[in-house]
Amino acid sequence: MNVESFNLDHRAVAAPYVRIADRKQLPGGDELVKYDVRFTQPNTEHLDTEAIHSIEHLVAELMRNHTDKLIDFSPMGCRTGFYAITLGVEPDEFLPLLERTLTDLLDADAVPAANEEQCGWGAHHTLQGAKDAVAAFLLRRDDWEQVFKTDAA
Repeated sequence: MNVESFNLDHRAVAAPYVRIADRKQLPGGDELVKYDVRFTQPNTEHLDTEAIHSIEHLVAELMRNHTDKLIDFSPMGCRTGFYAITLGVEPDEFLPLLERTLTDLLDADAVPAANEEQCGWGAHHTLQGAKDAVAAFLLRRDDWEQVFKTDAA
C-alpha cells in the first residue's frame, strides 16, 4: 500500500514507542524525517480527543522553542499518537528533543491558542488531560526505542 503505516502490523507493535515512519528527499537535497510518536497501544487504548488536541497545540508551540527543524506535529486519526515531521532530525537528536518538549509541557499553565480566534474548536481542550497523557508517556521513556513486541513479552 502507498501509506507507510498501512503496511505496519499494528498487532506487532508495543506502545509507547517512537520510530521513523518515513523519509523523503526534497528536490533541493534536504530530507524530511517523519516520526511515529505512539502513546498508546493500537486497537487496545486511545487518547481522549481533548487531550490530543491540547498535546498537539502544546508540542507544536513548545518544540519550536528548542528547534527550527519541526515542520509539523499532528495527531493520528486513530487517536493513539502523533506524527512529527522534521527537517533532517535523526533519532539521536529527536528523542531528547521530544523528551525536553514534553517535560516543558508538564510545566505549562495554559494551552496556547486555545480560543476561537486562533483555533477551529477553541473550547475543545484539556490541559490536565494533556499533562496526564504526557506524564504516562514520559514514565515509559526507556521503552521508546522498542517498537515491536518481543517473544518474552
